[in-house]
Amino acid sequence: MKLGRNSYAIVAAIVAFSLLAAGLAECRQSGIAAAWQSWRGALRIITYCAGAVGVIWLGWCWVRLARAITSIARRLKTEQAPHFEPEANPVIHELTGAINYCLEGDSKLIGQLQEQVKDLQIQTQLSERQKRNTEAIIYSLRDAVIVVDEFDRLLMANEAAAGLFNFDFKSARHKPIGELIDASKSKFADFMRQSRQSKVEAKRRELEFTEDARPKTFDCIVSCVHDQNQDVCGLVAVLHDITREKEISRMKNDFVSHVSHELKTPLASITAYSEMLVDGEADDDQTRKEFYSVIQNQATRLNRLIEDILNISRIESGLTKIEKKPVSLTILIEEQLQMIRNYAEEKNIEVVTQKPIVYDQVYADKDMISQVIVNLLSNAVKYTPSGGTVKVETVVDEIARVAQVTVTDTGVGIPRDEIEHVFDKFYRVGANKSQAKGTGLGLNLVKQIIEKVHGGRVFVVSEPGVGSTFGFEVPLATREAVKVV
Repeated sequence: MKLGRNSYAIVAAIVAFSLLAAGLAECRQSGIAAAWQSWRGALRIITYCAGAVGVIWLGWCWVRLARAITSIARRLKTEQAPHFEPEANPVIHELTGAINYCLEGDSKLIGQLQEQVKDLQIQTQLSERQKRNTEAIIYSLRDAVIVVDEFDRLLMANEAAAGLFNFDFKSARHKPIGELIDASKSKFADFMRQSRQSKVEAKRRELEFTEDARPKTFDCIVSCVHDQNQDVCGLVAVLHDITREKEISRMKNDFVSHVSHELKTPLASITAYSEMLVDGEADDDQTRKEFYSVIQNQATRLNRLIEDILNISRIESGLTKIEKKPVSLTILIEEQLQMIRNYAEEKNIEVVTQKPIVYDQVYADKDMISQVIVNLLSNAVKYTPSGGTVKVETVVDEIARVAQVTVTDTGVGIPRDEIEHVFDKFYRVGANKSQAKGTGLGLNLVKQIIEKVHGGRVFVVSEPGVGSTFGFEVPLATREAVKVV
C-alpha cells in the first residue's frame, strides 16, 4: 500500500511539472507579452497552471486518504479498533462511520438472505417429499393412471397404464401420447383430445379394448388441469377395469331372466291345471290324479328353485343352521339314487354304482351333503344324451383322512376355457345352454356347501364330446365320534 502511495505521488509530481513546462514553453515561443495579449494564449497558460495545481492537490488528497485507509485496515487486522480514536481526524471519522454503516446493512441483508435460503430449502424438501408420496400412491394404484402436459407429452404413468398400452414409461417419458398408443386403442387418445378441447374439469366414458383376444371394458375419467389463467396445462386420465362388474351385471340380468322363466313355468302349469280342476274338466278319478301329480311336481320344482336361492344367501351371510354328525356317504348316495333313477330311465341312461365301502363315514350335515349329491347326479343325467352312462364312485384315503365322491358322465362335456367358471354363481356354459334349462345356482351351491360349510374341496375334469367328472372331498369322521353317536 505504501509503495502504491509513493508511486502515485511521483506520477502526480511528474504530471504537474510537465504541465508547468508546457506552459513555460508556450510563453517562450510566443513571448510573455504576446501570449497575454491573445485571449487564447492567456487561456492556455491559465489551463496549464490550473492543471498542474489540480494534479498536485489531488495527489495530496489521495495520499491522505490512502494513509487513513491503511491505518484503519492495520488496526482492524490487529484487533485494536476499540482503542482507535477517530476524532483525531474528521476524514477518518467519517470514513469509519460509512464503513460501519455499510457493514451493518450488509450484515442484515446477509442474515435475511440466509433465512430465505433456509425457507426455500425447507419448501423444496417438502415439495420433493410430497412429489415422492404422490408418485408412490399413483404407482401403487391398480387402476391405470396417465398424466400429460399441455402439449400431450407423457409426464407420468404407472405400471398398470404401461401394461395396458404396452409401453415402457422410462423410455416413453416426454413423448406425445398419440405415438405411444396403437391404432386398436386410439379411442383413448381421441377422448383425451376431446377433453382438452372442451376444457371441462372432468369427462367420463366407457372404453372397450381387446386384450388377448378378449374384450375388456374400462371406466375412463379424464380431468383437465388448469393454470392461474384457467388455461388447460395438462390432463390426468384414470382407467378402471370394470370388465368383471359388467360380467356380473350381465350374469345377474341373465339370472333374473332365467329365474323369472323358471318361476313362471311351474306357476303356469299349477295355475292351468288348477283352473281345469275348478272348471270340472277332470271327469274321472284317473284324470284328477294326473292333474294332482302335475301340480305336485311343479310345486316341488318351484320350491327347489326358491330353496337354492335362499340356501346360497344363508351360507354366504353365515346365517344357515348347520347340524353336523357322522353319516355314511354310501347310504346318502343310495338314498339320492332312488330319486334320480326314474329320471335316468326316462332318458335311457344307465346309472352305475360300486360296492359299499366298509368305512366311509364323514362328519357332515346330512341334508346339505344330500343336496350336493342330488345336484351332481341330476346335472350328470341332464347333460348326458340318451343311451349314455352315469357312474358314481366313493374313495376313502385313510392317510389324508378324507373321503372323495365322483360323478362321471358320458355327456356333452365343458370347453376348457369355461371349466374354471362352472362353480361361479349364475354361470352357465354357453355351449350347453340349449341342452338343458337351469339357473346356474346348483354348482355354486355345491361349492358353498363343501368348501365353506365343510372345509372340503370341489373339482371338475371335462373334455368336450367325451364327458365330465364332478367330485368333492370332505374330511372323514373320527372313529371315536362314530362310537359316541
